[in-house]
Amino acid sequence: MISRLSVANLALVEKVEAEFAPGLTVITGETGAGKSVLIGALELVLGARADASVVRDGAKEAEIEAVFDDRCVRRTITREGRSRAWIDDESVSMGELRQFAGSLVDLHGPGAGGELLNEGFRRELLDACGGIALADYSAAYSELCSVRAQIEALESMAGSEDVDYLRYQAGEIGDAALSEQDETLGERHAAAAHAEEIIALANAATEILGGENGVGDLLAALRGKFAALARHMPQAEEWVAQTEALALGSEELSRTVADAAAGIDAGEENLDALDQRLTLVNRLKRKYRVSTVAELIAAGEEIAAKLAQLEGREERLDDLRRQERAALEKTLAEGRQVSSLRTEAAKKLSAAITAELRELGFLQAKFRVEVQPRSGEPAASGIDRIEFLFAPNPGERNRPLADIASSGEIARVMLAVKAVAARRAGAAHAPTLVFDEIDANIGGETARAVGERLSAIAQSNQVIAITHSPQSAVYGQRHLVVSKAVGEGRTRTTIECVEGDRRVAEIARMLGGEKLTSVVGKHAAELLRLARRTR
Repeated sequence: MISRLSVANLALVEKVEAEFAPGLTVITGETGAGKSVLIGALELVLGARADASVVRDGAKEAEIEAVFDDRCVRRTITREGRSRAWIDDESVSMGELRQFAGSLVDLHGPGAGGELLNEGFRRELLDACGGIALADYSAAYSELCSVRAQIEALESMAGSEDVDYLRYQAGEIGDAALSEQDETLGERHAAAAHAEEIIALANAATEILGGENGVGDLLAALRGKFAALARHMPQAEEWVAQTEALALGSEELSRTVADAAAGIDAGEENLDALDQRLTLVNRLKRKYRVSTVAELIAAGEEIAAKLAQLEGREERLDDLRRQERAALEKTLAEGRQVSSLRTEAAKKLSAAITAELRELGFLQAKFRVEVQPRSGEPAASGIDRIEFLFAPNPGERNRPLADIASSGEIARVMLAVKAVAARRAGAAHAPTLVFDEIDANIGGETARAVGERLSAIAQSNQVIAITHSPQSAVYGQRHLVVSKAVGEGRTRTTIECVEGDRRVAEIARMLGGEKLTSVVGKHAAELLRLARRTR
């Protein structure tokens, strides 16, 4: 719901601010005062396209700000035509703005076809009014889509992969019998290639560590010296312990070096075997573009899995096609059930909307909600499509709204639809509905009926209506008046909320223009009183 709209430097508007409330707000004023500018501002802050021409003469930029349920949306348009937008002071793109604002306001009026021309809206409305659930159909349709996706994946795989080549690759990697030990091939090969040198150096090292007059003997002598010293220096006890630790470490190091040297095979045959194995593994790594043996093993497993899929492809495809036929049959059966429910609901919705249209001045109009078969495959929404057919005048056949209705007629049809939806399905899709001169070119009893319908919809939605009809305006719970004045050589638009006698005066102006006689004033007060009693 919108609570506030602020506009600065837009067209004739220098700076105005309008406060809105739940229920029905009517906006009135002389022709050309700037009422349409407010609607234009609302469209802009919701993401409509704009150019530099909307900026007020002499200003650098136009700015529009709207508050929707404590969320602040702001947009600026510069003299150069650049546009920026913010949601709660966070900069957003126009796409993000439209996505956020798309479900906030439903605008209808001259030039606005509205949701009626959208098949998705018509279907959702019918389902909501008829209490139709799609859970069973949706489950069947999802299963059908899943099976078809699997079929498509298998068929596309067959076209992009050569089974014989995959079989060769799988055999090539499989025959290599790769294991984790192959990761150390390089190290083992280097050791075997320098085995004699490594063994000689290792033996020399162990001799230094544990041989006669080696590190072990030296540490033993050192320990004795520290033990003697400890008799006079208590801190030497620590040195004794450290020396013992060094001795144990040197013994452990000697054994480790000896064991490593003993594990080296200095034979020519071992070196040849390692050389051949390393050559094989490196060749496979280069061919399959991997850097480790683990990645090479994974590549082999992936190839084997693809091969298994392809080798069993025909059997799997046959099975999936059987599943597809069963899923399609179930989807169509569920779809026919939904269509049957929609057909029954369409009859009731047609009658209800037709009755509303009669009250809105279409005394001999015919309106029909028609459930038509959808051509081609089932869709997520069902196997049918919903059309609104309309014949506003006697002797005409029902045709789609988009083909015959004027924008004014579409606006009044939407009003009838929203009135029915408010009674049958609760709140409409958007929490705020804006009707721009929906009662244009009508008056008297029809205009009064329009006001009543607007008031009825306002029980479940916030409604904002721009009107020139006093019979409609009196049903507003909040009344804003737009006016313009010339001062200092510039035209300025203002907007104010009127109540009490000032509201009576505005209704009287709408009734009698400049001839504000006492009779007109009494008539205006009576219209307001009757409207309050009706609400």
